[in-house]
Amino acid sequence: MQMAVVSLQPGQTVYCEAGKFLFKTTNVTMETRLSGPSNADGQQQPQGGMGGMLRQAMGTAMQVGQRALAGESLAFQYFTSTRGEGTVGFAGVLPGEMRALELDGTRAWFAEKDAFVAAESTVDFGIAFQGGKTGRSGGEGFVLEKFTGRGTVIIAGAGNFIDLDPADFGGRIEVDTGCVVAFEEGIQYGVQRVGGLNRQGLMNAVFGGEGLSLATLEGNGRVILQSLTIESLANALRKAQGGDKQGPTGGLFSTHAG
Repeated sequence: MQMAVVSLQPGQTVYCEAGKFLFKTTNVTMETRLSGPSNADGQQQPQGGMGGMLRQAMGTAMQVGQRALAGESLAFQYFTSTRGEGTVGFAGVLPGEMRALELDGTRAWFAEKDAFVAAESTVDFGIAFQGGKTGRSGGEGFVLEKFTGRGTVIIAGAGNFIDLDPADFGGRIEVDTGCVVAFEEGIQYGVQRVGGLNRQGLMNAVFGGEGLSLATLEGNGRVILQSLTIESLANALRKAQGGDKQGPTGGLFSTHAG
């Protein structure tokens, strides 16, 4: 399992999702906030007296609500070096790779809701809703995290990373929804049914273990996939611990040890 060790210059700030922090040097302060990273460096203050404070409070409440909808922690942790160069360590929650994405302000990045680890305070965090009607009904990739601005974003995934560009494969690829880690702005993301609710579609879902949906990625841009899905890792651990006994139906008629 990989980790990221970040060096901070005096006054520099990075933020992470709660639970991704590992260690820090004593000259780095840590603060937990509900507010978004756009206020991480403390330079933006409420404007317009009570009205400005109210608008800021409403903005914070909307961010918290979006994160709750995404199933993420409600707060961020901020780390700032106060004197000299400081060091902070971060890691993901699953065995796998990490990647530093460099944003130059021209293209946003979208990431699966569990992929985000940490970012510079100059990178803004948001929630994006994609996948269309199928994604909303199936819960497949409907909620994504969006990163804009300039700076470094660190993401993590399970297993190994695979870098693809749909343009190299005729402009479109179809992927297991659990394998999508992140993709650049300009890639069109959707979710489609696999064969519909017919005989072959049910065979794919029951015996193929792929469910009823696949993610579609179209366009020209970077796509990062992971070689291991959370579901397959959970199934492997359950089997290793003597958990569910699954037959060829992939758990549809599973039995439990007595």
